[in-house]
Parts: sequence; structure tokens; C-alpha cells
Amino acid sequence: MSSSAQTTIVRGRFLDIQSLVKQAQQIPDQVRYLEDGVLISENGKIKWFGTWQDAQPHLPENIEIQHYPEQLIVPGFIDTHIHYPQTEMVGAYGEQLLSWLNTYTFPTELQFKDPAYAQNIAHFFVQELLKNGTTTALVFCTVHPESVDALFEAAERIQMRLIAGKVLMDRHAPDGLCDTPQSAYDDSKNLIEKWHGKGRALYAITPRFAPTSTPEQLEKAGQLKQEYPDVYVHTHLSENKDEIAWVKSLYPEQKSYLDVYHHYGLTGQRSVFAHCVHLEQDEWQCMHQTDSAIAFCPTSNLFLGSGLFPLKKTWEQGVKVGLGTDIGGGTSFNLLQTVSEAYKVQQLQGDKLSAYEALYHATIGGAKALDLQDQLGNFNVGKEADFVVLNLKATALQSLRQSRAKSLDDALFALFTMGDDRNIEATYIYGQCAYQKTE
Repeated sequence: MSSSAQTTIVRGRFLDIQSLVKQAQQIPDQVRYLEDGVLISENGKIKWFGTWQDAQPHLPENIEIQHYPEQLIVPGFIDTHIHYPQTEMVGAYGEQLLSWLNTYTFPTELQFKDPAYAQNIAHFFVQELLKNGTTTALVFCTVHPESVDALFEAAERIQMRLIAGKVLMDRHAPDGLCDTPQSAYDDSKNLIEKWHGKGRALYAITPRFAPTSTPEQLEKAGQLKQEYPDVYVHTHLSENKDEIAWVKSLYPEQKSYLDVYHHYGLTGQRSVFAHCVHLEQDEWQCMHQTDSAIAFCPTSNLFLGSGLFPLKKTWEQGVKVGLGTDIGGGTSFNLLQTVSEAYKVQQLQGDKLSAYEALYHATIGGAKALDLQDQLGNFNVGKEADFVVLNLKATALQSLRQSRAKSLDDALFALFTMGDDRNIEATYIYGQCAYQKTE
């Protein structure tokens, strides 16, 4: 190891899922737990991972070992759908999706034309992600290019992997939030050239949802995807029944809501559709055939009364899925709390969500949904060193519950059920500690 390389050594209890699986039942076979493990990162990548005993020949001299003997270290949490401009409007009362957008969301997003305002919220947003153990996120900005610059600049300062993009919206919104098909294309193209692949930044073509884009604008979005095939597409799909009816009235020539996006070339390996609560069978088939992904956002689906997402069906249909907090329709930045609500959503449908399956969706499964499974999601050598140090006993009640834990998955389930930002002891981004709990 080069002495000039930026090297970090972390010792503690490590837990991850070693590889992708095709059925939830296969996940326990891939659980990797090291009671006394060591992770060595060099220049942001995992150089070596294994037991403390096996690590001895690999430990470089004169580098302090960061030791977390009581905590649990897991891969960084991956949030596959979140809106950074909605950070300040979390917990807005009393509306369902369409009236919620008009009453709360659009007035809030108008403020992001001001670069200083956008920078202030972007900084706050990135800090909230870190405090909650989220190390990668797929993020909606606003229609303003300034909002995208502010977010990527805030992430760049700590070498954080974010995927984000400017919203495309040319109808059914306030004048100050509307672009045109051509300006949406031009602004997005400039931002792709500026940010995509710069450091750890990745770009997403981001139509808000089909009702707020004309056919001409979706055509331009599809043109961008053709010209830049390795960028992402990030939008909403089948969140709310009134929304679905609206889409069908606006696009009567397409056979379904998803078919609108598919028609314009917006499905595919790096296309992520938030919600998908009410998909029809042909839409499930299209999702599978195009290798598109779903972001499951339980706190938002419950808060806005949208419905219960059938997580079990993603396994049955072979569709990629990750977890999304969907701030600010969602009610927490924290993926532990998001998992807790996901469990309840499944219970209401007569299904279960195990602790290991939840960990899978929050880490390596989320990485797969973002087509980043070769770079993120577990502790395999060569991957980017993003991970979270968890305190399983952050409260007196948690401590009591953990003292009764019968097994590792029982302890993990209790964490997911009772956990929140108080459980995040430290967050490491690209091998460096980017957040450390102080109190």
C-alpha cells in the first residue's frame, strides 16, 4: 500500500448481504456477519475486508485504527427517491397527491430560482442525509438549473454519490415553475455535460410526472436519453388513482400510464419510477422486460393516502426495487423508519418483511435498482467505501429490547422497528468519516 494513499482502517462488527438474489428466501444464505472484522479503504475504495485475525498481514503501519467494538457497521443506506426542495415542507397537513402539489409543493419550489436559497437548503439536505446514514440518493431538484448546481456542489464537497436532475414541467403548474420542451432539453443537456460523471455525480432526466409534461416535452426527454444512454430517468408512476385517471385522459392513445413513458423511450435499465402502487399487469411485465426499477416509498404512500405497495410482487415479477423516503410527501429522512413503515404496509396485505430482506432493499437491492450494484451496496473488495456505524442501544427502551434479542436477525428487526437518526453513530463517505454523532 502506498504511504501517500488516503487509507482508512475500521474495526468492528460488520453485517452485509454478499450478493444479489432472485428470491427473498435466498437472502439469508448471503448474509455475511463478522463479529470482529476489519475494513481497509484506500482512496475511497475497499482495499481489504475480512476478520481481525486475518487482517494482521494487511494492516499498514502508522495508521490509526478506528474501532467500534459495540456498534454494528452496515453498508451505507441508499435512498432511491427523494425531493431535496421539499425538505422544509415535510408534514404538510391534510391533502392527497394532486391538491398537496398545488397547495404546498409548487409554492415551496418557486423559491429555488434564487441560487443562495438553493445552496442553503442543499447544504442542509446533505447534512440530513448523513445524519440519517444515507450515503447515496436519487434526488429530484426543481425546474431551475440553479437548484441542480447547488445540490451537486454540496455533495461534491464530501465526495458523496448523488444522482439528480432538473425537473421537466411545461404545463399544469405555476408559470414560474414551467419550462418549455426546448428549454428543458437545452438546460438538461448543459447540466448533463457539466455534472454527469464528474467525481461521483450522476445525472437523471427528470420529468415530474406525465400530467405536467406535454407530449412534445416527453419527446425531448426521450431524445436526451437516446443521446446520453448512460444517464438516468427519474419520475413518478401510478401513485394515486386520481392521478392515473388524469394521465389516461391526457394520453388516451397510450394503453397505460407506464406506456406513456415507454412510448417516449423513457423506460430502461437506469429508469427509476417512484411509487408504482397501482400498476396493471401489463405494466409489471413492461417493468420487467425493460429492466426498469421501482422506488417503494411507504411513509409517503401512507401519509398521502395513496395505497399499499405490493412488495412481494416485485419478487414474483422479477422487477428491481429500492426504498425511497420521498421527502416531503414522506415523513422521515431515515431509512430505518422507512423500513418500519414498509413492514406495516406488508402486514396490512398479509405479507411479511424480514429484517434481512429489509437490509437487502436498503443496501445492495437499492444499488441494483440504481444500476450501481458493481460499485455500492456491500463490503466486497473494490467497491466504494460508503458505510454506516449503528448504535443498536441508542435509547433505554432499545437497550432493554436488545438485551432480549435471541439472534442477529432479531436484533436487526428490533433496530428497524424502533430505530431513527439517534441510532446513527457515524457515516463514512468514500472511506472518510463525514458525520460523527456528538452527544
